[in-house]
Amino acid sequence: MKAVLCQEPGVLELVERLSPGTPSAGWVRLAVSHVGICGTDYHIFEGKHPFLEYPRVMGHEISATVLEAGDGVAMAVGTPVIVNPYLSCGNCVACRQGKPNCCIDIKVLGVHTDGAFCDEITVPAGNLYAAKGVSLEAAATTEFLAIGAHAVRRSMAPTGSRSLVIGAGPIGLGAVIFSRIAGHDVTLLDTSRERLQMAADRFGFSSGIVADENTSEAVKAKTGGDGFDVVFDATGYGPSMEKAFGFVAHGGALVLVSVVKDDIRFSDPEFHKREMMVVGSRNATRVDFEHVADSMAKGLVPVEQLITHRTTLADAPRDLARWAHEKSGLIKAVIKVSA
Repeated sequence: MKAVLCQEPGVLELVERLSPGTPSAGWVRLAVSHVGICGTDYHIFEGKHPFLEYPRVMGHEISATVLEAGDGVAMAVGTPVIVNPYLSCGNCVACRQGKPNCCIDIKVLGVHTDGAFCDEITVPAGNLYAAKGVSLEAAATTEFLAIGAHAVRRSMAPTGSRSLVIGAGPIGLGAVIFSRIAGHDVTLLDTSRERLQMAADRFGFSSGIVADENTSEAVKAKTGGDGFDVVFDATGYGPSMEKAFGFVAHGGALVLVSVVKDDIRFSDPEFHKREMMVVGSRNATRVDFEHVADSMAKGLVPVEQLITHRTTLADAPRDLARWAHEKSGLIKAVIKVSA
């Protein structure tokens, strides 16, 4: 059984077919190669995702090869591709402004609609980017890295800025990597000494702060009392996001990479005296995917250090259940789908 994304006039919906048939005009049928496992996937697997309708085929960090292209698509069979899993409407105010990543009616593969924990999918050709100069396994890490790259681009922080990334999970590490590529002096903050040590050992990020009751003093010591020019919060934890306001230098920026259901509160006088920017960062766009792919091809992204766990589609139910609880040493797990 193959989960196949199909298009009807004005509607995006998922159906399951034994024989997918020829894709619609502008769409491409793909053989899934590799799929990364995201924190969202663990929450979905455990039944903890608050906005998801079950049943759901997971998987949104995708690399694939072209099986068949619909009319109007010039993509050769066998072309290796990176899949952008954000399906936008193309008509709303965000899409009209070139911001499909925050489309009003966005559908994310594996979350709002079925994803790529399967053999084949069919997606719009506009959501595909050629995987040039990278392996298909490495290409499956593009989506989560693009979130970090997008956050760094949204910050508008120039080369030489002192940046602080809060949260040493995969999204935080993506922000760290692309903040470094942007020429920033990067510091990483996390509650886990193990994660900070892993970031130092694997990626050379030796500038780390352990989050505890002395964090504010540590930030002052690290920056000579100034605070950081740009702070990225990738924790998905409301109290951390609120505390991050106090780490920003006067004239600096706070980029909220993660999202929480809670209200976020901050001191208006502290906010105003800094004349700081607070920036939301959601998903990623074509320019971010292409920046990540180009950076990987140039050897600027240590993909071999990011992928710590591997499994197959057949073994994924067992391994995903285990990795949902056994986090030690885990950064990114990737499922190999195709033989």
